[in-house]
Amino acid sequence: MAETLLSIENLSIRIDTSRGPIHPVRNLDLTIARGEMVGLVGESGSGKSVTAMSITGLLPARQAHVTGGHIRFDGRDLAALSDRQMRRIRGKDIATIFQEPMTALNPVFTVRDQLIEPLRQHMRLGRRQAADRAGHLLDMVGIRNTARVLAGYPHELSGGMRQRVMIAMAMACEPKLLIADEPTTALDVTTQLQILDLVMDLQEQHGTAVLLITHDLGVVAQTCQRVAVMYGGELQETAPTEQLFATPQADYTKRLLSFIPSANAHVVEAVEALAEDGTASDGSPARVAARAEAPDDDAPVLLEVTDLTKVFTGRRRRLGRPAATIRAVDGVSFRVRRGRTLAIVGESGSGKSTTGRALLRLHEPTSGSVTFNGADLLAAGDDEMRRLRSEMQIVFQDTYASLDPRWTIHRALAEPLRLHTDLDDTAIRARIVEVLETVGLGEDAIDRFPHEFSGGQRQRIGIARALILNPSLVVCDEPVSALDVSVQAQVLDLMKQLQRDLGLTYVFISHDLSVVEMMADEIVVMSQGRVVEQGTVEEIFTRPRHPYTRALLAAIPVADPTARVDRAVRRRIVERGVAAADLPEKEAA
Repeated sequence: MAETLLSIENLSIRIDTSRGPIHPVRNLDLTIARGEMVGLVGESGSGKSVTAMSITGLLPARQAHVTGGHIRFDGRDLAALSDRQMRRIRGKDIATIFQEPMTALNPVFTVRDQLIEPLRQHMRLGRRQAADRAGHLLDMVGIRNTARVLAGYPHELSGGMRQRVMIAMAMACEPKLLIADEPTTALDVTTQLQILDLVMDLQEQHGTAVLLITHDLGVVAQTCQRVAVMYGGELQETAPTEQLFATPQADYTKRLLSFIPSANAHVVEAVEALAEDGTASDGSPARVAARAEAPDDDAPVLLEVTDLTKVFTGRRRRLGRPAATIRAVDGVSFRVRRGRTLAIVGESGSGKSTTGRALLRLHEPTSGSVTFNGADLLAAGDDEMRRLRSEMQIVFQDTYASLDPRWTIHRALAEPLRLHTDLDDTAIRARIVEVLETVGLGEDAIDRFPHEFSGGQRQRIGIARALILNPSLVVCDEPVSALDVSVQAQVLDLMKQLQRDLGLTYVFISHDLSVVEMMADEIVVMSQGRVVEQGTVEEIFTRPRHPYTRALLAAIPVADPTARVDRAVRRRIVERGVAAADLPEKEAA
């Protein structure tokens, strides 16, 4: 057995709040051997990130207190060390990859300055040596144009590039332990695969132990040797990965595994088939079938989109130079039958969300046509659009940002009723209570504020707001991407039940094909503002034609540790798909 590097024994933590003390971690025991990758899983609020911060000594000193237990790293008790001693360990022997690099990286320093700092602080390198080492680190994490990136600032990089810079910083001093706290949650599925491959390569090359904190069981199944499951601040169980997935012991683990999306078998079959057959059509728009519909479906068409285009024009940078333009949506066409779900999938920047907002004229389209229930939306005047808006609604990805934090739920849901109906206050309150009960919330929610709800409850409120006017069409823009797997399953089940009960039609925007398989009847695959492929769910999953669609399929993390597909095969498929989609250099790197 490998030597133990980190040993957490009977750890308990108290955090003092204005409403009294809370105990996010209680009696936790966890070990990590040298060179081992351990997954720490559980839903939001289970204590995962608090545990990670206690290891690195980053808990808020005034509010958080370790009330019991020990954290021993490489033979030393971290809890007994002073701040000065912890600074020598933090960044050198223990490094962290944070979930959101945009907030973890300093916005006023260049990438070069931020990479050089730990090298000079911990390894005592001169400025020139540190600069050379910084360029080597970026090359090691797959960034090719190192000079440009080193001179740039975090906001000038894509999400995937920023995460690569964070990994380069974490690996700068070749730490013994790497803590990766939800390192891929906010990333597209293909970028996620590339980042996880990179972490695994670095682990194998340098013998670094990794604590991977995540709520994505597919990621854990494909990367970790052991898994620890937390719930309510307590460790539910820990076991080798294959054993935990095959024979979970704790009731919570069994429930967590039951929420895994069902796309696993399709993904494994698709990747195996793609590994054998590397050929694909060139996917040019002229060769993509205009529509793919079930032949026995005679439901009327509710929404028809033809050659939709949206061009954004930037500011003129210099006098005499034309302003830069971006074709965010470039000739998109599809139609949706009443009562069905059409999914639009693709990576960030592919034009999915812009398409969804252009349908509702939240972004004014540049050209094309959108016909909704026989009405030409782009030709509609203000009065007609106001009437039509009551029949078309949207569920946003971030309901915390889309709900006014100063408004109660009653006021947020009453606003559309006051704008579009003549109901009095009593009838409005009755309608709000009715809709809240429809989405599984009681009347007690009506006078509370958004911050008083969990993420899943806020998403239910977002759905309730979309349903308050009895719409025919609901555009769902990444409605579950930020939710834990258990909450995600509950929200998706709710949406499917509402569709059956109310006859709703969905345009479902997502980058997660495993979620799309559960929800959609038909799929439109977008890249760089264009449709590269579309068809039924069965056609996309079993006979994907475009390399980019194949890349999206291959990148789905399969929540089955016995079905690990060769990483080199996945990587080839993803690289081929990214290249075929003609993504910008900063993403293709």
